Amino acid sequence: MRVVFIGSGEFGIPTLRALAAHRDYRLQGVVTQIDRPSGRHRLPTPCPIKAAALDLRLPIFQPERINSPAAVEQIRFLQPDVLIVVAYGQILSREVLELPSRAALNLHASLLPRHRGAAPIQAAIRSRDRESGVTVIWMDEGLDTGDILLAKKLLIRSTDTTATLQARLAKLGSRAVIEALDCLASGRAQRQPQDPAQATYARKLRKEDGEIDWTRDKWDIHAHIRAMNPWPVAYTWLRDGGELRMLKVFSGIVSIRASGRPGEIVRIDSHGILVAAGGSGGLLLREVQLEGKRRMPAAEFARGMRLSVGSAFGGEGLSVGYDRAAGGTLS
Repeated sequence: MRVVFIGSGEFGIPTLRALAAHRDYRLQGVVTQIDRPSGRHRLPTPCPIKAAALDLRLPIFQPERINSPAAVEQIRFLQPDVLIVVAYGQILSREVLELPSRAALNLHASLLPRHRGAAPIQAAIRSRDRESGVTVIWMDEGLDTGDILLAKKLLIRSTDTTATLQARLAKLGSRAVIEALDCLASGRAQRQPQDPAQATYARKLRKEDGEIDWTRDKWDIHAHIRAMNPWPVAYTWLRDGGELRMLKVFSGIVSIRASGRPGEIVRIDSHGILVAAGGSGGLLLREVQLEGKRRMPAAEFARGMRLSVGSAFGGEGLSVGYDRAAGGTLS
């Protein structure tokens, strides 16, 4: 079968490589997003899928709008039997979905109908789900609403971040797509309608979604920190003199021994900064980064900032800070 791959994000790279290497499927081309400004100098930068496609020496097409007449005709010219769509970033019109002779299939990084939308991996960790997985669906015009062809599950580890879970799901997804194509080729492909009553939605994350709510349960905060890593990264606030500054939190360990008001620093030692959460217990912060500074162990950061037990992280009204001249803390 002739296959056209449509995708942009890093999640789709294992699937792209699997398709390129498979002898039974002919990869006609790759449709991906246009190069966008990135980095300090805002230079046009290819997305991960384009970089991988260049490495594989595959034909690449980068329409600004995939549903434009010119883009539709270019895809039609490739004569696809199947479209494989993975983390592309644009909604496909009915006209595009009807281009392949066999099927338009989408690989989604959740067990649909749970966590439809743009951030399913973060949502699974943040929701403290015990398992996640990938789903291959027959595409329709809705947002991740098509019939299920097949799904594959895996357990979410207590140490998983979005980065580590995404890497495992991406590998699982590449195998799921090949299996789905095998089912399609042999006439064994099934259709299982999704149950709308079980659907949840995981919208695209914004930077402000990373803020830690210290009134939440310790396990919720721990899940939040893992879900926000590597982007947008969990953060809290501290007062540097009279100025509020953002402190990114990359990792932490749940503690059942912390006791204090939410956000209060209850212990500082060589292991990190122990902060009380809502209810009982708290989080031992292990790796942090103050805005404008390098990433470092929390214990090293606490020494440099001369934080004191009893001060607190949070938003307005927080009491963390220090006096550089006197070497003391502000109340």
